Amino acid sequence: MSNILSTHPLGFTWPTQDPFLFCVHHLDYYPKGNSKMGPQASLAGRNIGQDFALNPEGWRMYHGSAVPGFPAHPHSGFETVTIVTKGFVDHSDSMGAAGRFGMGDVQWMTAGKGVQHCEMFPLLSQTHENPVELFQIWLNLPKASKRVEPYFAMLWNEMIPIVSVEDEGGLKTQVKVMAGCYNESPAPAPAPNSWAADPHNDVAIWLIKMEPNARWRLPAALANINRSLFFYEGDSMTIDGTIFSSHAAAYVKSDASLLITNGDGQGAMLLLQGKAINEPVAQHGPFVGNTQADIQRIFMEYQKSEFGGWPWPTHEHVHAASETRFAKYPDGHLERP
Repeated sequence: MSNILSTHPLGFTWPTQDPFLFCVHHLDYYPKGNSKMGPQASLAGRNIGQDFALNPEGWRMYHGSAVPGFPAHPHSGFETVTIVTKGFVDHSDSMGAAGRFGMGDVQWMTAGKGVQHCEMFPLLSQTHENPVELFQIWLNLPKASKRVEPYFAMLWNEMIPIVSVEDEGGLKTQVKVMAGCYNESPAPAPAPNSWAADPHNDVAIWLIKMEPNARWRLPAALANINRSLFFYEGDSMTIDGTIFSSHAAAYVKSDASLLITNGDGQGAMLLLQGKAINEPVAQHGPFVGNTQADIQRIFMEYQKSEFGGWPWPTHEHVHAASETRFAKYPDGHLERP
């Protein structure tokens, strides 16, 4: 019997399983930047504020008006894990935390009882194109942790294990371990109140890159864990004997070891897995609770406090073009990779 439980096409947002709420893959081929870190291109005809359609140019402004990205917006009741493989993201939040990260870095933010942040994509080069690729994953919090204090941390690319293995023909597969453990290489510690902080929940977030025609065996995890493979790059992929000729999500048995064979091009997958929280989920946009009463309470709290207000000069705040990768924490501590 197949170890693939179900398959799902990949749309703009990707289908997820408990404990994950949401996953999206952004890939935009931005042009050269201007002096304000926006695109050196006309924005005429774009639906500014709702520019989610992929234009022929291959890039989107999303909610940004001058710089692409997502201006200040609130979150409550869950965590965001943002993986940036190309380009940069400028983060600013209502805790006073800030940062510029990219080129393989991961930001882990626990929204907890409520936080505002903005995520802008500064186009730093005025002489070359500025491609941006990122994944944003929403990881739920259990009821006991939904009201914790917000938390912000950076997992710099230099501290994240990338494990390279070869098949019998010498073809390589690389596994980047952002949560969980692979081949005795553990990821950096997640946020302290995260569902991922308890190893019994067997949470894993891996990026898997495969050379053309490479073969790799996904090791078994704990039983009764929700496990999803997202085949998002490449011409084909064979997972446990099932051929995927178009990009798709495969929900697979967690306690089975699966043989995966890549097709003729470079292939890539994202793995998300974890023990289900198994609690009711009430969600309204960026607010997540267990009941509709929770959502109403969060709305009232946000209207009253704005989750600490907004300490930055604009809701589309970007850092100086001369800045390199950095993180500034709420206590004022400055960190660089």
